Amino acid sequence: MSSILFITAQAAPQAGGSSMSMVLMMGLMIVVFYFFMIRPQMKRQKELTKFRSALQKGDKIVTTGGIYGKIDEIKDDIIILEVALNVKLKVDKSVVLKDMSDAPVQK
Repeated sequence: MSSILFITAQAAPQAGGSSMSMVLMMGLMIVVFYFFMIRPQMKRQKELTKFRSALQKGDKIVTTGGIYGKIDEIKDDIIILEVALNVKLKVDKSVVLKDMSDAPVQK
């Protein structure tokens, strides 16, 4: 019984140093998450918003649903997308994923 009290008595002084290292580790983890996960995502979102605002008539694009087409008309947040000859779709500007002008041509 006295050996149990002796072990707990020795562990008590280290508790203060342990909590400080715990706070330091949590802070370090938050910094790592910010620089490796949150910051790059914010950068990608900013670039995507810039791309969507620069869209013009005639640009070839792909939507998030995988629809390929050419922009026929742009209204505020709506794009009229020509997917085939005389086939037009009305899509929201937020579904535009990327520009297909730099995509390789498939045969």
